[in-house]
Amino acid sequence: LIDPSKTLPPPIVANVPEFRIRAYDDDFRVVWTMNVVVGHAYNHNTPVFADMMEYVIFRPYWSVPYSIARNEMFSKIEKDPNYLASKGFAVVDSKQNVVSAGAVTPEVMQQLKAGTLFIRQNPGPKNSLGLVKFIFPNDYNVYMHDTDEKQFFSRIRRDDSHGCIRLERPADMAVWVLRNNAGWDAAKIKAAMEGKQDNLQVNLAQPIPVLIVYATAVVEEDGSVHFYDDIYGHDKALEETLAKGYPYPG
Repeated sequence: LIDPSKTLPPPIVANVPEFRIRAYDDDFRVVWTMNVVVGHAYNHNTPVFADMMEYVIFRPYWSVPYSIARNEMFSKIEKDPNYLASKGFAVVDSKQNVVSAGAVTPEVMQQLKAGTLFIRQNPGPKNSLGLVKFIFPNDYNVYMHDTDEKQFFSRIRRDDSHGCIRLERPADMAVWVLRNNAGWDAAKIKAAMEGKQDNLQVNLAQPIPVLIVYATAVVEEDGSVHFYDDIYGHDKALEETLAKGYPYPG
C-alpha cells in the first residue's frame, strides 16, 4: 500500500467512469493521458483503491482465472478438444509446467474442472494481455495491460473487461514508468515487446503510486468541467445514504 509518510514520485491516476488514465509530473500537471477499458458494469467492476506499481512484464503469459475458464471455456473445450491449442492456450499444473499443449483428454478436462490443472495462454500478439502488463500487487489481483482487442478504444463507453484496466498505448506507459531505469528507452521497450524472450520482468527503479478513482465530474487544467455516467451506481448509492441524514450508516 501507499505509505503517506514517504516522498513519492508523481502518480498515475485512472478514472473509471471517464475511461481515461493520466500521468502527472512533480507539479501535478498532466503529462499524458490515454483511453482505457475498465471492468464491465455487470459483475466485473474495477475496484477503487491505491497502491504502488512495482514492475513490468513484457510478453506475459495469461493465467486464466478459474471463474473465466468455467464460465467461458469449459463448454467450448468439451465441444472441441483442440479448442485450447487452436487459440494459443496450454494446460499447466500448479508449478506452471505444461501438461498438455494439444487436444484436451477427458482425464485432463476432469482435472481442469476440479481446479487441479489450469489454463494458460502463450505470450505473443494474440495474448489477451497483449505484449506488456504493469503490476501493482493488490488483493484484487487487478493490473493494467496491453490488449489484442484494440477496437474497444474507439467506443464512447468502454466497460468491457473482467476488472483489469486495458491500455490504449501501453508502450507509452512503459516508457513513462521505466524512465528512471537505465537503458530502457522507447527502442528497447519496443524490442522487448516484439522480441522472443517471454515473461520478461523488469522491476521499476522507483515504484510509482497508482490511484484508481471513481469521479463522475472532472475539472480539466483549462477549467472546463466534464460529467460522466455513473456506470457502477456508486453515486446513486452515496446519494441514497446521504438522503437518510446524520448519523450516516458505516
